[in-house]
Amino acid sequence: MSWHLRRYVWRVASALKWGFADFEELGIGADRQTLGAEDLGKLMDLLKLRRMQFCLFLRALVGAEQMERTMLQAIGFAQQG
Repeated sequence: MSWHLRRYVWRVASALKWGFADFEELGIGADRQTLGAEDLGKLMDLLKLRRMQFCLFLRALVGAEQMERTMLQAIGFAQQG
């Protein structure tokens, strides 16, 4: 794998690491209380694009079947909580 591809993969992994480093549902709930309808709509639009990009990222990294298994496993885990 070329240095450029490794750098991109690690940049995405690092963004996820730092983006979710202090993840807690209570904090998200508190943030949600402060969002107006317009801001929530903007946030959902942004997340729609990012979740599609993340699936494309996984597909490029591990293939379509593994991407689907990974995402379904994550959905199942999230539904348990």
